[in-house]
Amino acid sequence: MKAGLYGFLFGMWILIIIGGGIVVTLLGPITITGFGEMNWFIASVIKAVIAIILVVIWILVLSKMKNWIFKKEIKS
Repeated sequence: MKAGLYGFLFGMWILIIIGGGIVVTLLGPITITGFGEMNWFIASVIKAVIAIILVVIWILVLSKMKNWIFKKEIKS
């Protein structure tokens, strides 16, 4: 049981590190031009939407990992 739990925790931390890297390297530098004073607002909305999508994807991946680990543990 402990190996499955440690695997889940390891996977969770890997997703956190990858997600943080994506947000900092890809989303951070996004800038929008051509909308006047609304440039910063539109760029922030785009960044927020992408970040929320990433969070939802990460939650779905962790949920699938959890189900897989615990189903495997129940069968053994």
